[in-house]
Amino acid sequence: VTYSHNFLLTFAFFSPSVLANFRGMVQHGLPLEIGDTVQILEKCEGSCCCFCVGIFPSSYIHLKNAHVKNKGQFETVIPTEDSVITEITMTLRDWGSMWKQLYMRNEGDLFHRLWHVMNEILELRQQVLVGHLTHDRLSDIKQHITARLDWGNEQLGLDLVPRRDFGMVDPDEISITELYRLMERRHRRREAPPQASMHHLFLQMKSMMSSNLGEELEVFYSIYDSREMRPISERFFVRLNKQGLPKSPEKTERQCTLFVDLGSSDLRKDVYVVAHIFRIGRMVAGEKKSVSNTQYKRPYGCAVISVADLLTADFKDDHLLKIYSCNAESEWYQIHDSIIRKVSSRYSHIGSNTGLNVSLQLLHGDMEQIRKDYMRLFTRNVSITKRLGFSDIIIPGEIRNDLYVTLERGEFEKGGKSVARNVEVTVYLLGGDGQLLKGLVCCGSGEPGVDEHRSFVLYHSNSPRWAEQIKLPIPLEMFHGTHLRFELRHCSTKEKGEKKLFGFSFVPLMQDDGRPLPDGTHELIVHKCEETADLQDPARYLKLPFSKASLQPGNNQTIKNSKESFWIQSSLCSTKLTQNGDMLDLLKWRVHPDRIIDCLSKLKDIDGTEIVKFLHDTLDTLFGILDESPQRYGLKVFDCLVHVINLLQDSKFQLFKPVMDNYIENHFAGALSYRDLIRVLKWYVDRIIDAEHQEQIQQVLKASEYLFKYIVQSRRLYAAATGGQNEEEFRCSVHELFKSIHLFLSHESKGISPITHTQAVFLRSFPTVCCELLKIFSMREVANLARDTLSSLPALTHTDCPLQAVKLQCMAKTVESPLYVNPESRCVLLPVVLRLLHTHLQEQRELVLCANILTSMLTLNTPVTVSLKVNLVMESLSGVLLRTVLEVTNRPQPATTSLRLQYQDVTGEFVACLLTLLRQLKDKEYQQLLSRFPTKEELTSFLLQLFTVFRILIRPDMFPKDWTVMRLVANNVIITTILYLSDTLRNNFLNEKFDFKVWESYFYLCIIFINQPCLQLEMFPPSKRKKVLEKYGDMRVMIGCEIFSMWQHLGDYKLNLIPTLIGPFMEVTLVPQLDLRNVLIPIFHDMMDCEQRRSGNFKQVEAKLIDKLDGLMSEGKGDETYRELFNNILLKKIERETWRESGVSHIATVTRLMERLLDYRDCMKIGEVDGKTMGCTVNLLNFYKTELNKEEMYIRYIHKLYELHLKAQNYTEASYTLLLYDELLEWTERPLREFLTYPMQSEWQRKECLHLTIIHNFDRGKCWENCIILCRELANQYEAYYDYRNLSKMRMMEASFYDKIMNQQRLEPEFFRVGFYGKKFPFFLRNKEFVCRGNDYERLEAFQQRMLSEFPHAIAMQHANLPDQTIHQADAQYLQIYAVSPVPENQDVLQRDGVPNNIKSFYKVNHIWRFRYDRPFHKGTKDKENEFKVLY
Repeated sequence: VTYSHNFLLTFAFFSPSVLANFRGMVQHGLPLEIGDTVQILEKCEGSCCCFCVGIFPSSYIHLKNAHVKNKGQFETVIPTEDSVITEITMTLRDWGSMWKQLYMRNEGDLFHRLWHVMNEILELRQQVLVGHLTHDRLSDIKQHITARLDWGNEQLGLDLVPRRDFGMVDPDEISITELYRLMERRHRRREAPPQASMHHLFLQMKSMMSSNLGEELEVFYSIYDSREMRPISERFFVRLNKQGLPKSPEKTERQCTLFVDLGSSDLRKDVYVVAHIFRIGRMVAGEKKSVSNTQYKRPYGCAVISVADLLTADFKDDHLLKIYSCNAESEWYQIHDSIIRKVSSRYSHIGSNTGLNVSLQLLHGDMEQIRKDYMRLFTRNVSITKRLGFSDIIIPGEIRNDLYVTLERGEFEKGGKSVARNVEVTVYLLGGDGQLLKGLVCCGSGEPGVDEHRSFVLYHSNSPRWAEQIKLPIPLEMFHGTHLRFELRHCSTKEKGEKKLFGFSFVPLMQDDGRPLPDGTHELIVHKCEETADLQDPARYLKLPFSKASLQPGNNQTIKNSKESFWIQSSLCSTKLTQNGDMLDLLKWRVHPDRIIDCLSKLKDIDGTEIVKFLHDTLDTLFGILDESPQRYGLKVFDCLVHVINLLQDSKFQLFKPVMDNYIENHFAGALSYRDLIRVLKWYVDRIIDAEHQEQIQQVLKASEYLFKYIVQSRRLYAAATGGQNEEEFRCSVHELFKSIHLFLSHESKGISPITHTQAVFLRSFPTVCCELLKIFSMREVANLARDTLSSLPALTHTDCPLQAVKLQCMAKTVESPLYVNPESRCVLLPVVLRLLHTHLQEQRELVLCANILTSMLTLNTPVTVSLKVNLVMESLSGVLLRTVLEVTNRPQPATTSLRLQYQDVTGEFVACLLTLLRQLKDKEYQQLLSRFPTKEELTSFLLQLFTVFRILIRPDMFPKDWTVMRLVANNVIITTILYLSDTLRNNFLNEKFDFKVWESYFYLCIIFINQPCLQLEMFPPSKRKKVLEKYGDMRVMIGCEIFSMWQHLGDYKLNLIPTLIGPFMEVTLVPQLDLRNVLIPIFHDMMDCEQRRSGNFKQVEAKLIDKLDGLMSEGKGDETYRELFNNILLKKIERETWRESGVSHIATVTRLMERLLDYRDCMKIGEVDGKTMGCTVNLLNFYKTELNKEEMYIRYIHKLYELHLKAQNYTEASYTLLLYDELLEWTERPLREFLTYPMQSEWQRKECLHLTIIHNFDRGKCWENCIILCRELANQYEAYYDYRNLSKMRMMEASFYDKIMNQQRLEPEFFRVGFYGKKFPFFLRNKEFVCRGNDYERLEAFQQRMLSEFPHAIAMQHANLPDQTIHQADAQYLQIYAVSPVPENQDVLQRDGVPNNIKSFYKVNHIWRFRYDRPFHKGTKDKENEFKVLY
């Protein structure tokens, strides 16, 4: 779309984003890249005019809604879109460039993983942008996105992003304490992920490997606890075909299951996944087909694997489980236990080619989270295999009515047979009308329910033991009148293969008193029956006794004495039925009113599971009894109510608290109950001090929260029903109750007494009591009540009293409650809180709790909060808070992860609190704070402590390395505080009040602040640098300007700081920030001028600068730009000084040193030992010796050069180098300090050590003549000291060198003249010539190649003529290399007859000072026609 007229686009509403790259290859064109944000001023004929820069096509941008923050030079454009989308855009831009670098660094694994994650994030971003998502699904996707973003940032070493509700937070819009908590929570989750309390095991049956199956199989998986010797899960049932594959491969729920609700205690080494395998076929494997065609279920094998073996795997892993068969079928029921306990005599390995191929994976978390994280499992209809009984945590609303029946064993007679029977049990479930209940018999999850279950058959056993479990998920309405029938048949192995009925057993599922069949083992009567028709009418046998335990004495004696029995084990897992008679009696209290007291007394003995199942009914019963007769039953009902309330404190039942809350809010109807509850509660409280046993009273106070919930709700119901009658009476009763509470709380015990524990129990629940009272009392009333309650506690002095911590815990919950949020009630509570905090911080006790309280207090950030809190908190806590920060930061960090995290939390929270308070202080508050110090000494102490704390805060280890956001916020607060305190320093610590410690601490703080790694913006990626500059500017320049300003205010007092601050100021000026350098380098001129006026010279300044330069530049600081800037600024500053000449000399010296140090550092960066590196080192050590006379630095670089020569195996040159240090020493006993690698020793000892080292290296370089000279010198010293032992060794060593000279071959090296011409060479080589000694066997071509490899950009000159000035001044590198011949100095040895050639050859090429070479020479004028005429 184009427009024929110009218009101005309102930038506050739209943010144009670039859709495609635009090169800007037109006049006034503005280059654009995808994702750039531009500000449009005009749009004309399809092109847009952008602010200040140029034009571009309008089709290259897309307009987005946005708003502008911080309008001006550092304004930020923020799109008005979902914050998650904005973060994705910004993050993926940063990842893009780093992703490419991964490829360049050959980090292929992370490269591909990051690529997949980026694609996944883009797909999720698209789903969010479309907007067709439910609220829950949108939250899930955002959570997934942020998890992926955090993973990528961590892998790439990027910063931790603080978030709230999936969106990035602006640090300026929340308190620093809240920012710290957000970052700490995310960091802790990454360092120590929360441990899941629930676990689930995924199992997929793939196949069974075997060479000779031939029959179908049934596999039953379960989880078995070998310690308790019982299964803890249902069974998972898989049918396999004759090939060992699942029979229904298209139905994944028949191959895969999830064993759910495993507790942490179940992940032990003695908990196993057990697989029982049965074959479906003939009675005896491999028997002839003519015997029988009937199919039987027969034992085949068993396999086990420990759950502990799966703990280390984070992904689905395949396992091949070995299968074992039972040696004796009578032991089949415990084959899994035999395998686990390795009783090898009872089982045998079926074969090496046989095994179960399964996939197993442990999943952690609650089921809701598992469904989100592993959606793919549930979209495939994975079957759920439940736990036997309830899980460790019972979930309200869960509906279960499962009866588990285990066919245990039987005792049967032969029945006239010569051999034992082959018994098969068929299980039927029948209703009250005698009809078969279909589909309610479950052999295991994975297969649908069936009408009947047939057990497996044990061959020839009259005492079979099955241990076979089935599940009966019977609906509640069908449970009454239902019974189980077990038909017992003998399976013949004859040709017909018939199954002959010989008896049956049955068991009703509901007893006469209305209770279900009790859990446990039941010995059932075996009734004789041979015809199935006799069982068609269940009414005929239901009148008979079903178990031997139910037989009356003397009756049915024939049945009782029968040898035949059938045992089953039953277990009911029901949320609707109870097997507990006491529970039923309580719920039916109106039927037996005379037994109410007895029923209430027995409630405490009832299992908690039964109570929570009927929580609603139980509470109705209790309050119904209370209404019946408050005076008679009040105390008993109160005790029962306390028991029920405290039952919900158990972790197993804690999820039922919302159920009780719902009951109180919507179902509780006891409008008069509050009177009795208050009366009985006061009765208990009044007896606390005199009571001998405190256990029951403690249980009552532990339930205070819910007792007050009932009291408050009861009063509200009464007020609603009566229009608010008896209000004053109610208030008086509550106040009387709290008077009793205050009285018992004020009781002070000696040491730790039961009453102390009772006080602690009440304090733990007191904050929640206050929250309940807010529903009927005003904020101020409850606040006064809370203040009086907390103030009534005794002032404790002994540190081991448990009330110390509990009191703080109570205070912490109070600060987080609505009482503290409300400004009116906060005014009442704040003095109490501050007084308690001050006491504990003063004594350095319970610092973790103190930090939590202070953090919660300061997290509130409303204007009213700020105005009220700052003065009070700073007045009360500023001193102790600074001391506490100093104390906790100077403690050594614990070794264990949990304690280390706790240490970091405490330190970080106190720091965040201090920063929050300082950020809220304005000029007025600072003046008030500083005016609190009546004397200069107190003010000095406060400032020194504050500066010390600030130095600690900016240490690199203060926060984790990826907490850049927190560091920048902290730095912003520190710089603001420094600016406020500058006036204080100028007004209170200058002139006659000058304090060296304060000013030194101030400048050191500023210098450390500038040098922080997190402020070195040059090291940041461009996007991060831009964000920091937009938000905070360059804080280094701001503090640098303040340093300069404060330095100027010092006047003559600068002299006190000059020796101390020269080095630190030099370090600051080396920071690569141009504006900072321009501001601070002139301070050196000021120092020189002050020193000149005081001493007449500035040698002290020069010496300090030179000493500091070497160390700083060797650390990588400084550059060529700094050298030029240092030189130019200072030369300009001293132009009009009387001491200009000496100043120029000093500046030139420092500049030349910088030049050499920079050359040395550049050479060392390469990491290769070559002539350039050695030449640079020689140049620097000579500079220290000749121009600076710095002997220590000279010696240091001697040793650096020595190490370089050793590394290059130049042993002769290494010896000559070390000889330079040796020549500085004398043969005296002067003591020398420890230096470099030398210990503290005398000068004689060090020179001896050097001599021996030099001799050793000359020997390695075959320069034995020099070894002999040094040996003689050492021998003379040993002889002078009568050290004949060492003298002997030295003479023998000297003799060995003579032998080596005569017997060993030495090569004669070649020499080459090398000229380095052109300005591109380093300073120490530029336009200089050297003679170099070649390596062994190295000729001219090889030497030339080596030199060109050291200087790859150099041009080799092909002639030996002297170069002219054009070459010397060229902006390039020219190398001139040609061979030269040595001219020996010692002609006597060479001309003397009889000297062996081995000796002469050494003097021909060593100790040479002159060389000869040939080059073209024209005698006279060169003939242009024939140059050879005058060529010699």
